[in-house]
Amino acid sequence: MPAPIPSSPPALSLRHLGAGWLLVVLAGLAWDASPGDLWVMQHIGDPQGFAGRADWWLSAVLHDGLRQVLLIAYAGLWLWALWPQRRPGALPRRERLALPLLVLASLIAVNLVKAGSRTSCPWDLQVFGGTAAHLSHWRWGLSDGGPGRCFPSGHAASAFAFLPLVLPWWRPPAGAERARGTGTRWFVAVIALGLLTGAVQTLRGAHYPSHTLWTFVLCAALSLLLWEGLRRWWARP
Repeated sequence: MPAPIPSSPPALSLRHLGAGWLLVVLAGLAWDASPGDLWVMQHIGDPQGFAGRADWWLSAVLHDGLRQVLLIAYAGLWLWALWPQRRPGALPRRERLALPLLVLASLIAVNLVKAGSRTSCPWDLQVFGGTAAHLSHWRWGLSDGGPGRCFPSGHAASAFAFLPLVLPWWRPPAGAERARGTGTRWFVAVIALGLLTGAVQTLRGAHYPSHTLWTFVLCAALSLLLWEGLRRWWARP
């Protein structure tokens, strides 16, 4: 008698995903309550500024070049969403179309928050040769004396915005059974890319480490909320 074929693991529960997100939020709040951001930047920059700001690898390759690669990846995501898929196991068109729209929603949300933020970049601080004083990014409405518009990290968002690619496998629509491992691989790839883009901007003096963390928090929350709304809509008779 042949051995039974193992079924796909159940979808990750919304409670477990929410608990993981909350742990990241608590870690971010704990970090913000510490002098960690300024301590890190003081070990990278000096009163003359940040040497990494003009570094060719950091600025031309890992900032400008990587951003272009991610733009091409986003265009490829639309091509994949619109191209007819006939192979077994392919995602339905409605899910494929939802993914680039959710990516776009995260990018728009991060840029809207940045537009209203009065937090300046580390390289604008007085201690690094600029004009701004160091203020918490939670002190909304208070100017630090610099140009502002530096919270959260737009470069990290260009990577973390792809978090919706995880959800068709971690939280598939009702009745769909999929290998959770595919979503996990996407998650690891997006997190690694987000940490890389965030680290690049920190080394250049453009963002504090916390800016990368809160960019992840915002992108993850928005992606999950919008995806859950779509799951409920798709489940309607």
